[in-house]
Amino acid sequence: MAVGPETAGSGADRDDEKDQQLDGFRVPPGPALTTDQGVRVDDTDNSLAAGDRGPTLLEDFHFREKVTHFDHERIPERVVHARGSGAYGYFEPYESLAEYTCADFLQEPGRRTPVFVRFSTVQGPRGSADTVRDVRGFATKFYTRQGNYDLVGNNFPVFFIQDAIKFPDFVHAVKMEPQNEMPTGASAHDTFWDFCALTPETTHMLMWLMSDRAIPRSFRMMQGFGVHTFRFVNAQGRGTFVKFHWKPKLGVASLVWDEAQLAAGRDPDFNRRDLWEAIAAGSYPEWELGVQLVPEEDEFAFDFDLLDATKIIPEEQVPVRPIGRMVLDRNPQNFFAETEQVAFHTANVVPGIDFTNDPLLQGRNFSYLDTQLIRLGGPNFSQLPVNRPVAEVSQNHRDGFGQQLIQTGTSYFPNSLGGGCPAHAGSGAGLPEGVFKHYQVRVDGDKIRRRSDSFQDHYSQATLFWNSMADWEKQHIVAAFRFELGKVEDIGVRERMLANLGNVDRTLATEVATGLGLEPPAGAPGAAHNTVSPALSQQNLLGGDPATRKVAVLVADGVDGAQTAAVREGLTSRGVIVELLAPRDGQVRAEGGGTVAVDRALATMASVLYDAVVVAGGDESAGTLAEEPDALRFVVEAYRHGKPVGALGAGRRLLGPGAEQSPAGEVVAERGVVTAGGDASAAGPFADALAQALVEHRFPDRPLLVR
Repeated sequence: MAVGPETAGSGADRDDEKDQQLDGFRVPPGPALTTDQGVRVDDTDNSLAAGDRGPTLLEDFHFREKVTHFDHERIPERVVHARGSGAYGYFEPYESLAEYTCADFLQEPGRRTPVFVRFSTVQGPRGSADTVRDVRGFATKFYTRQGNYDLVGNNFPVFFIQDAIKFPDFVHAVKMEPQNEMPTGASAHDTFWDFCALTPETTHMLMWLMSDRAIPRSFRMMQGFGVHTFRFVNAQGRGTFVKFHWKPKLGVASLVWDEAQLAAGRDPDFNRRDLWEAIAAGSYPEWELGVQLVPEEDEFAFDFDLLDATKIIPEEQVPVRPIGRMVLDRNPQNFFAETEQVAFHTANVVPGIDFTNDPLLQGRNFSYLDTQLIRLGGPNFSQLPVNRPVAEVSQNHRDGFGQQLIQTGTSYFPNSLGGGCPAHAGSGAGLPEGVFKHYQVRVDGDKIRRRSDSFQDHYSQATLFWNSMADWEKQHIVAAFRFELGKVEDIGVRERMLANLGNVDRTLATEVATGLGLEPPAGAPGAAHNTVSPALSQQNLLGGDPATRKVAVLVADGVDGAQTAAVREGLTSRGVIVELLAPRDGQVRAEGGGTVAVDRALATMASVLYDAVVVAGGDESAGTLAEEPDALRFVVEAYRHGKPVGALGAGRRLLGPGAEQSPAGEVVAERGVVTAGGDASAAGPFADALAQALVEHRFPDRPLLVR
């Protein structure tokens, strides 16, 4: 069966301008096998040979073409952000932003602009796992009527370095060590921490990297940021500084470190699969786009530099203004052609959006174009279907590898033989609408290699981040620093890094030092200030809807089928995904007769692939599960990771003797542990309590589970 739009798990049946354009490039399998030249082939299983056991003949053009193409199928992967996942969708503004920008896609409320979004990890190669501790790329290509606009950001609002000239040094340090190509997809090694210890500007970013923000539960539950300060420009030429924020509708949620490591082994495609399956099921992920707007005259009104990419504008100082929403509703149909070949570039801007003098942004504006030339084979990568604008393209570029167009006429300007086309859109102050004009600002100064004094504070915002964390978030940050620095062999690197942390907070440095068996840095000044920003804590960013959360219900022969079905119905009515797991696949006997269908065998899954675990009722079922190592591991791991854990009727015995004492018809919910007796009437309240626990996501302060 041919896999086309109807069978590829593509998601919504939409037909926007970009989708219409892509239709011209989609090629389903034809009825007959041919060569690249259209010649039909009689046999593709056997090479042409001289006799049954003779040598292969050189004249076998089909063999040579087939193998030659196969030999050249791979292209260089991205140096960073190599592992990624993507999807199509749309963006629509809530209101006109004409007061601040003339960008066409931000003018008309409700008008949809097609988008393609690629999420990625940074350090590891294409074959690395999804759940490593790392920055996540969040790159959005808007196919606007005035050309492509790329918002190329991350899930952190800051970066490691201030000046792009340090980017090769940072990447060389964080990548696998050159002598042994290890570790894969990890920053826990000497060269990375050596670089960071000697480069204090990394400190703020390291606080984010050591937090749970670096191990998101899902791309769908992850914030995104433009990182840099950009500039809106309106039709009158007035500029306004702007920072971009993506906020997920489902709220912000992360894994815990032990869970992330186990998930990398159980399902290396954990985040990729989650995104694909949600879209295919019609549970389209959604983000709200917000902006922080700063008038040009307030450029120097802060105690940090707006051009410093290692700094945020605290939301308490400049609130985030919601301006629109983005929905991803269509999966790609060919990963290589779309997700792998998509090319993002920070300098892909449209009229109404311009740059600032941020030295990291300025360097990215060079590097992102340059890197596509070798990765995608030449200068014509914008002609690839996923990269093509929906706006008309007319320029004098010619030839080059991968040229797809038959261009006619003149290829220079000015000309008279071609009627003067393509011509300038205009000149001077009276440019027509939709023409890009660089923002005019006076620039002067001596040629120097020196950073501004306003870039020299490397610790105040790192302290702000630390101060803003909940207690459990601080514990996770300390544990992450201990893990990462514990992998560093050079004691001098550890000590230098501890000294940097001492400039952030004395307690942080002392607790990390204790875990490393080292003395805290002498004379650590303690917290530089007591300011907090509640917007930085994930504790304040949880969603209010359990939809698309996944629950594993453990069952065995003798399960209480009626109560299990009622609980499942109660959860699925709220959009929760419920799967029944048993020691064997197929079906299990229900208590009192009949059967219950099993979704998956216990041995093929793990608790880390779910948001909650429930043990179903039924005396025989509970007795079997109590002797089943895989079932016990599910319960213990889920509890240890702070997830909601539930049990019904006799299934309560897997939670320990205390859980079995709850009254038969009563639902008890305490710190994410939800239990109920065997009465059918308890199913509804049980589903309600578990759904609420799913909304709360984690319960980090529970006592140890005693069975």
